[in-house]
Amino acid sequence: METLAAVVRSFDHPPRYEAFDLPSPCGDDEVLLDVLAVGLHPRVRTGASGKHYTSTGKLPMVPGVDGVGRLPDGKLVYFVADDELTGPMATRTVIDARRCLPLPDGVDVVKVAAAMNPAMSSWVALRRRVPIKPGQSVLVLGATGNAGRMAIQVAKRLGAGRVVGAGRDERRLALLPGLGATAVGLDDSSLATEAAEVDLVIDYLWGKPAASAIMALLTARSDRSRELNWIQIGSMAGPTIELPSVGLRSANFRLQGNGQGAVSTRAYLEELPSLVDEINRGGLEVTARAVPLADVESVWTAPDEPGVRTVLVTEAA
Repeated sequence: METLAAVVRSFDHPPRYEAFDLPSPCGDDEVLLDVLAVGLHPRVRTGASGKHYTSTGKLPMVPGVDGVGRLPDGKLVYFVADDELTGPMATRTVIDARRCLPLPDGVDVVKVAAAMNPAMSSWVALRRRVPIKPGQSVLVLGATGNAGRMAIQVAKRLGAGRVVGAGRDERRLALLPGLGATAVGLDDSSLATEAAEVDLVIDYLWGKPAASAIMALLTARSDRSRELNWIQIGSMAGPTIELPSVGLRSANFRLQGNGQGAVSTRAYLEELPSLVDEINRGGLEVTARAVPLADVESVWTAPDEPGVRTVLVTEAA
């Protein structure tokens, strides 16, 4: 059977939908499955451009980090891609069976493919990296993006007493109270007024906004010896920051990241069942649009619709 895939042959060009010579499964843990749906996440675009920190620079490649598919025995599964294997953005792919999770009958495969990746970052951060305690307060920096909106919901579901969402897009900020968050701009005065006393920060921005926010929060804190955990996840505003050393010496401030390497693959996989349950029963709101995988080249460069996650689906879906 011919395999068709989104194939990256140059980091300067979007993937093209074309025939791909899929390697055969090797060993007892690898299995061939029919792909149904794959999320077009920002992480997928970064990997396909060769700019992600896990990129090997090897071409050609088939992008993707996760998806929903059907095993040869007919079982429906969610799977996490293995960096050593062909990516999931194809009609068929080979996966590591230890990285898949059975899905219940009747599950919305597009919804699962859309929600798992953006929800997983904050879910794992607040359960494994810095386990949240009931009633603690959380600031989401970059709350107007898809992952940020999901982080607000995750924090509330995991017991946060108060959630503050910070961003620049006023239209999207206006929607955050509907998710249970206090919405604020990224200016220092707003953050100092509304978020100085938070216990945890989930940061999808980094760059200058993060550097400025760190000092604004630490300076305005009533008790600087009270612990503030900063969890760095994304770098939409820049890959580096300049942070005065006094920020680390004058407050009980803990800075750490959450991503591939910071948390083991096993720990990530152990968190998947509970996250799938939340998504399947509607505990986490997600808006997805399904686009045929064959249209990958055109949709790749199209502007993202705010609040909507694109999912590429195969004819098997």
